[in-house]
Amino acid sequence: MTYSIEDLAVMDSIIKRYPRSRSAIMPLLHFVQSRIGFVDGEGIELVAKILTLEAAEVSAVATFYTQYKRKPVGEYHVGVCTNTLCAVMGGDAIFAGLKAHLGVENDEVTADGKVSLEHIECNAACDYAPVVMANWEFYDNQTVQSSIDLVDSMRSGNPKPPTRGPHTLGTWKQASAVLAGINDGKAHEGVQAGQPTLLGLKISKEVK
Repeated sequence: MTYSIEDLAVMDSIIKRYPRSRSAIMPLLHFVQSRIGFVDGEGIELVAKILTLEAAEVSAVATFYTQYKRKPVGEYHVGVCTNTLCAVMGGDAIFAGLKAHLGVENDEVTADGKVSLEHIECNAACDYAPVVMANWEFYDNQTVQSSIDLVDSMRSGNPKPPTRGPHTLGTWKQASAVLAGINDGKAHEGVQAGQPTLLGLKISKEVK
């Protein structure tokens, strides 16, 4: 891919946020991902050149963190938690149901390029188990059928809104841009912390 003058200007603005330029590795990789959908060798080389680093240093970051994908994923990347609580509440059944419905295995993409599926260890939302994430937005208290309905809405071009957070679900590339630090104006949309999350705080205030 050829990066435009505008792309390079954005990357420069990202670097300027940090007192040490190498601290910008992660957001720059997210920006690369926002442009092509994954992190390729050319993107790694570009980030290394801009930051005056060895490509191996940048590659080490890109291969360590699972949020960086080294091959194309779907327009909507769906992660299903099957860690302990989500598994007990039905996460394993959801993952199996989605694999069968979509005709894909873990880390595979549907033929239309719309949806990819990933097994996630933990979505850090145990109070809403079982939880599915799409482009890192929450879909809480899911069932096999609600998850199937969710991916079908994505494939039809009208994805269901997240349970918490923004009112509309952005694409994988748009989510990567947000992780690069590019403001999409949606930070204060929707429910941020729901009642299950706040229950402990409520009880603590009631206890004398």
